[in-house]
Amino acid sequence: MVARSSEVRPSAVRHSASPGAGGRRRRGAGRLAGLGLGGMALLVLLTGCDVGAAFDGFGWPQGGISAESRRMYDLWIASCIAALAVGVFVWGLIFWCVVRYRKRGNALPVQTRYNMPMEFLYTIAPILIVSVLFYYTAIVQTDVDKLSKNPDVTVEVVAFKWNWQFNYRDGQGPDARTTASTLGTSEVIPVLVLPTNRSIRFEETSRDVIHSFWVPELLFKRDVMPGKIRNVFEVSSLETEGAYVGRCAELCGSYHAFMNFELRVVSPEKYDQFLAAKQSGKSTQDALAAIGEEPYAETTRPFDTRRTQSNFNPDDAPAFPGS
Repeated sequence: MVARSSEVRPSAVRHSASPGAGGRRRRGAGRLAGLGLGGMALLVLLTGCDVGAAFDGFGWPQGGISAESRRMYDLWIASCIAALAVGVFVWGLIFWCVVRYRKRGNALPVQTRYNMPMEFLYTIAPILIVSVLFYYTAIVQTDVDKLSKNPDVTVEVVAFKWNWQFNYRDGQGPDARTTASTLGTSEVIPVLVLPTNRSIRFEETSRDVIHSFWVPELLFKRDVMPGKIRNVFEVSSLETEGAYVGRCAELCGSYHAFMNFELRVVSPEKYDQFLAAKQSGKSTQDALAAIGEEPYAETTRPFDTRRTQSNFNPDDAPAFPGS
């Protein structure tokens, strides 16, 4: 009688425990499905609005004026959305585990149990994420660095301590001829005039040390190297007319912070008129006035060189008595 009773009880326990375990598994699967649906809904909501404007570009500058700047900006925003989606999913799993497997009593949970689908997920998922990001990054980088055989405009950027010279060229390479030039001075900020809707090649070189050509609205910088190195890049088109400040982004000496210029983007018709005026002998300021533009820089101003006085020993300073 006792033996028969002992044989029945384990079977009853097994049968009664099995439905409960299945219910817990179904509830766990339901939570995971809900978490996945919530992540997908968040991703849809983020992609359906202007995420960059809503979150201030996630730290990336906004207001790009070239096709390349928009591609880089879109890549950054998409990467941030993907990172947020992964983060929400991981945080959800962490909080679910904290609640689901919190300590109950003094008994420790099983320490050697494994979950093959979960291990496969967190091994393969990071590889897939990195692969996708690498693929799109390589595409955008290749597009930004792409050079055409015959750009519409070629500008030679010459940097020196502590100013800029912009040479409008009739071809590519160091052997091309300069048809017009703008030279910055301590009294006048150099203005680089370029057209919209035309491909533009920049060929950079330095007369002394390493500088960096930077217009924030282009959303990237290019180093200007001394010697025979010519750093070349292109912009397929500038899309927005206006005046944009340009700076040197490489610490190059005492007046590095004041080594500014201005990019003036105008219509193709105005650009042709400006270039013709320069080639006829007019100064940059007169050529700008001739096409109805402000003749001097609007976004920055010359630095005070204080060359008319002695910085450390003013003429009216009292003399120290001799020893």
